[in-house]
Amino acid sequence: MARLELLSEVALLKDLPESGLVRGQVGTVVERLADDAVEVEFCDNEGRTYAIAALKMDDLVPLHRAPLEQVA
Repeated sequence: MARLELLSEVALLKDLPESGLVRGQVGTVVERLADDAVEVEFCDNEGRTYAIAALKMDDLVPLHRAPLEQVA
């Protein structure tokens, strides 16, 4: 997977019951921990943090809010 930049929006690709997270939840990359790991903050619609997790980049998919030709 390509490197995820700080503040990238991502979605979780697997359930993490130990963190209270399920596949599809959306978070924001807030810290780079290693070449293949980042810390992701998960917030509700009011902006309140409900989880922070250290995750492998293989467990995440980046989200895009622009047409593909603008993303590439």
